[in-house]
Amino acid sequence: MSSESSRHLDAARVIITIEKLRARIEARFPGAGLVTVCADFLTTANRHARLAARLARPSWGWRLGAVAMILAGVAAQIAALNFFHPEGVGASTTELVQGLEAAVNLLILFGGGVWFLLTLEERAKRRRALDALHSLRALAHVIDMHQLTKDPTLVLDSQRTSASPERTMTRFELTRYLDYCAEMLALIGKIAALFADRMRDGVVIDAVNDIEDLTNGLGRKIWQKISIISALDAGASETPR
Repeated sequence: MSSESSRHLDAARVIITIEKLRARIEARFPGAGLVTVCADFLTTANRHARLAARLARPSWGWRLGAVAMILAGVAAQIAALNFFHPEGVGASTTELVQGLEAAVNLLILFGGGVWFLLTLEERAKRRRALDALHSLRALAHVIDMHQLTKDPTLVLDSQRTSASPERTMTRFELTRYLDYCAEMLALIGKIAALFADRMRDGVVIDAVNDIEDLTNGLGRKIWQKISIISALDAGASETPR
């Protein structure tokens, strides 16, 4: 692996990791809703990885348009010079002022056109990246909903009510379920990071950082639950029989 490629996320490897995670969830919890969520995530990840690669490449259409605008501006400046000074003789003060005014107006006009085309490329890419990042943010909250009712302290609770959620998992299964949710959240952060890997748009980078903060925060809640289960297991193993 070259030093250049080692400094960038490998989208293909992230996708492979998601595929393996989906297979692990399906093998452990066949028919569970989390399997469908991970399958949707895999589809979304494939689509966003392709999009991030496209957005990282220059849009030559917009750039050729900017070059054409620059050439048109130069041609307009030459035409204006010939119009106000056609025979190369000395220009009067009035002609000189008119020529300078026309040159400045043309410079502003075509300079604004070039700026608009160049920023239009950036704004179009930014909009597509932000739309993709919004879908990842929504997916993170969906995953959080799946682990929300997986309260480890209720595994030992025998005082159930008719409104209590159905508890069918063992401690080991609950730990694996929560672990899969945490892994999915971490991988959402990696897919989001693909958009900031090569793009230099500050708005996109801030949005990626927000998603990483969100997934890290949700992941910490999950790991707190896993820690509680580990403490329960440790306490059970130390209890005299």
